[in-house]
Amino acid sequence: MTIIHLSFGVATTIIVYFAAKAIHRKVSWLHPIIVCAAVLMSMLLIGGIPLEDYKAGADLLSLFLGPATIALGVPIYKHREHIKDNFKAVMLSITCGSIVGVGSVAVIMFIFSGAHEIAMSMLPKSVSSPIAVEIAKSLGAVPELAAVFTVFTGLVGALAGTAFLRKVGIKDEVSLGLALGTAAHGFGTAKCLSDSEKQGSFSGLAMGLMGVITSVLFAVMFVFM
Repeated sequence: MTIIHLSFGVATTIIVYFAAKAIHRKVSWLHPIIVCAAVLMSMLLIGGIPLEDYKAGADLLSLFLGPATIALGVPIYKHREHIKDNFKAVMLSITCGSIVGVGSVAVIMFIFSGAHEIAMSMLPKSVSSPIAVEIAKSLGAVPELAAVFTVFTGLVGALAGTAFLRKVGIKDEVSLGLALGTAAHGFGTAKCLSDSEKQGSFSGLAMGLMGVITSVLFAVMFVFM
C-alpha cells in the first residue's frame, strides 16, 4: 500500500462527493450518495482501476463514521428534556415501527412467494448497515444482500420520506424525526438534521433505539425459530 493509493481513494471520494452535493443543490431529487456511487463506479470501470487500490485510501474515511455517529448525541442531549417528556410515546412508536418494518417484509415475501434467502436478507432493512449485516449472518442470510437492501431503504426514506409524510398531513418535527429515524436509519437522520436540529435529534434517537429494539426482536425470533 503506497501513499499514492491512500491519497487517491480519499481525494477522489471527497472531490466527487462535494461535486455531487453541488448537483443536489440544483437537482434536489438527485441524492448525493447516488451520484457519488455512480461516478466512482464509472471511474473505476472505465479507468480499469482495481477496487483494492481505491479501497486502500477510501477505507480511511470509514474511521470517521464512529465520531460522526457519536456526534449525534449532541443534538439529542440539547433536546433531552423534550425527549424525556415524550419518552413513553417515543419507545412505543419505535417498537411498533420495528415490528411493522420486519412484519411487512415477511408478509410481502410470503404473498409473492419470495426466496427464503432473499426474505431473510431483507428483514433487517430498517436498521443501520452494520447491525443489519450481523442480523443477516445470525439468520443464515446473505450479508451483502442485507447491506444493499438497507442502503436502498435509507435512500428511499431520505428522498421521499419527508415529502410523503407531509403529504399525508404529518408535519410535526418530532413525528417526522421519529418516522425517518425508525424507517430510514442514517440516511433519514441526515435528512432530518438538514431540515432542523430538533427533528434530527429525535431521528438520531430513533435510529439508535431502532437498532437495539430490532436486535432484541430478532434474538427472540431466533430462539423460537
